[in-house]
Amino acid sequence: MSESPASGPPPQIPPTRQPTDVPRTPPPTTTLRQRLAELRGPSVAPHPLDARALAALAANPGCKRRALLDGAGVDKGVLATALGSPAPFGQSQFAFMRGNAFEAKVKADGGAELLRLLYERLGGGSPAPDQHAATPDLSAAGPEGRAARTALALREATAAGGWALLDHPMLALEVAGSPAYLEPDAVVVHPDGRWTVVEIKSFPMIDASADAAKVGAAARQAAVYVLALERVAAVTEGAEVGHQVLLVCPKDFSNLPTASVVDVRKQRAVTRRQLTRLTRIEDIAQALPEGTTFDPACGPQELESALSSVDAAYAPECLAACELAFHCRSRSRAEGAVESLGRSVRGELGGLTTVAGVLAAAAGKEGDPADPTVAALRRAAALRAEALESAALLRGGALESATAREGAAACR
Repeated sequence: MSESPASGPPPQIPPTRQPTDVPRTPPPTTTLRQRLAELRGPSVAPHPLDARALAALAANPGCKRRALLDGAGVDKGVLATALGSPAPFGQSQFAFMRGNAFEAKVKADGGAELLRLLYERLGGGSPAPDQHAATPDLSAAGPEGRAARTALALREATAAGGWALLDHPMLALEVAGSPAYLEPDAVVVHPDGRWTVVEIKSFPMIDASADAAKVGAAARQAAVYVLALERVAAVTEGAEVGHQVLLVCPKDFSNLPTASVVDVRKQRAVTRRQLTRLTRIEDIAQALPEGTTFDPACGPQELESALSSVDAAYAPECLAACELAFHCRSRSRAEGAVESLGRSVRGELGGLTTVAGVLAAAAGKEGDPADPTVAALRRAAALRAEALESAALLRGGALESATAREGAAACR
């Protein structure tokens, strides 16, 4: 019989020593959405980023200030008013109501008139649309839900192989790492799977021609919608986004709708390239001082300090596209920046960045004479001085002649 093991108390395991300085768990990092909400203000609802603002942002991709404010959903008009530099432009209430009434007229009866105009201009080989064109319901909760519902409706309409009119769909586009939700007037799905953006504007089209500046702005706005649609078309079998958009306007001086086809391939390429150049909003936000906020409830000095912490790229073109342009212009002029004279002037001046530096270089007080920019400025200054001297001599001679004639007349 084998011996059983000796019984006894179990061996004591010495307790492990706790280190005196246990590393603390790092606090959870603030998400980008939370950070942008702090910048906007805890009680301020986000201001939506529409295609018009996005086109203006793409036209000036070097402006980190606008990229951050638009990405955070800050209402720049309210912010400009709080700073004491309100923008004196905007759509009048009359124009807004007239535009809504005209859009309702175009889309009446299930969009029959709109589809007729589109078929006349862009019908191609597809059968003519009838009164039974699909008009899917795009209602959903929140912009994310509406964007998902729009993508589903586009896929279903493409698979059905018929005409479909999507009234005010919601599209999503990533801008500098932050999602932007866009709402075109309409998108039409053709039987062949082509998608066409429809822009409805209230400015007139007289003799089949409209104001070039307004048509250009509409084309840039439509190009943003095309970029957003291409994201959905990339994952939809048989879908293709048309680069020709339908611009619908009142005919002559009436309220009857007419349409024109606008090719936006150039605007699409430019907008896409400029949006790619935008610095990510997350990187801009991380570089801000702690506690920075753009809450309009803060005082003007605090808001001024917050804006000064973000670089801006002011140009005179901003006056027609940004609510903060007048504030940025006053600061640019106070700093003597040559950007206030225009991008073309800034490009011609090379390394000279201030108006005072340009004047000093032209006067020969500063600058390298071997620099072609400095040499051109000094040559221009010499020509100006010569022209002023000649004009002074001519004025002096004319004055002497007039005096002589007056003296002769007096002697008579």
